[in-house]
Amino acid sequence: MQNVKKIVLAYSGGLDTSAIIPWLKENYGCEVVAFAADVGQGDEELEGLHEKAIASGASECHIVDLKEEFVSEYIFPTITTGAVYEGEYLLGTSMARPVIAKAQVEIARKVGADALCHGCTGKGNDQVRFESTFAALAPDLTVIAPWREWDMVSREDLLAYLAERNIPTTASATKIYSRDANAWHISHEGGELEDPWQEPTKQVWTLTVDPEDAPDTPERVTLSFDEGKLTHVDGEALSPYEALVKLNKVAAAHGVGRIDIVENRLVGMKSRGCYETPGGTVLLKAYKALETMVLDKAALKYREQIGLEFSHVMYDGRWFTALNDALLAGAASFAKKVTGDIVVKLYKGQATVTQRRSPNSLYSEDFATFGADDVYDQKHAEGFIRLFSLSSRIAALKKQG
Repeated sequence: MQNVKKIVLAYSGGLDTSAIIPWLKENYGCEVVAFAADVGQGDEELEGLHEKAIASGASECHIVDLKEEFVSEYIFPTITTGAVYEGEYLLGTSMARPVIAKAQVEIARKVGADALCHGCTGKGNDQVRFESTFAALAPDLTVIAPWREWDMVSREDLLAYLAERNIPTTASATKIYSRDANAWHISHEGGELEDPWQEPTKQVWTLTVDPEDAPDTPERVTLSFDEGKLTHVDGEALSPYEALVKLNKVAAAHGVGRIDIVENRLVGMKSRGCYETPGGTVLLKAYKALETMVLDKAALKYREQIGLEFSHVMYDGRWFTALNDALLAGAASFAKKVTGDIVVKLYKGQATVTQRRSPNSLYSEDFATFGADDVYDQKHAEGFIRLFSLSSRIAALKKQG
């Protein structure tokens, strides 16, 4: 064991981190400071967290409100890139990790710690996301990952460990699912989901109404953007976090935002997970619809390339890198044109854009009409097509001899 005196632990109050506190004290003989991030996971997950940490042996517990920072400085910039991992995943867990790890480093500096600790397993993506942030912001601090060190391998082991030390916990051996929640989404893994042939049961989903049980009457919501930033929902001026909370509520009621996917983890294995991202689904769909109004073909193609690359940068935990900065800068340049209003219809699990307008719109009814017009000479298309296909024509003539 390395010689450390004070460790700041990313603490959730769950079974793993409750066991980590006494384990660190026993094996490293050091002081443990608990750090918890409020990224919009809900008051029920934060309630009593300070008392739990102290009861587990922590000397202090810092709970930091990161909700607005998370939404405005991590979620919204990601939206401007259009990033969607492997075509479906809206990166909810991925986006939260850099803001949490950054705040953990700040707490470590504040309390004079010489080590950082997380409760991520050696199988997942989060260990990479946390430790990549630590490497970028605090390379001088020791990083401790108990799941890669201790000999405990199951929930039963952890429960027995806490029971032997009379440390209270609300966890039980019958927990079925592993969940992660924040202002953007909630993820679900484990239980029947470990069998890809097993359809998720109703108890998997916790945030959204089952689309089959959603209202029979559609609801429409209007989103207003100014240079890529969402400023109003249904005409109401809201902060980024407030806007997301409102969209989550209205979209969840219509069963919007559910996906069930098998994804490629960074460490090489595939995993199956269910995600609920109601407000985010509406927000991203509206943003992309507005982009189609204001970006020309070449610009939109390049922005799509940025989104594809950025989805991997975010998923892989490379937020604090030069590549991340470059991709965000490129997306931000396109976002300057993204101003206007979008109406999205919510119905039975679907979010459908029905209306769009923008002062920067490149759409012209005069040119696009199927009726008579005085601005487009259709005869001009012949020359365009001959030049556009000239290389194909030359190749065919050469083949014919």
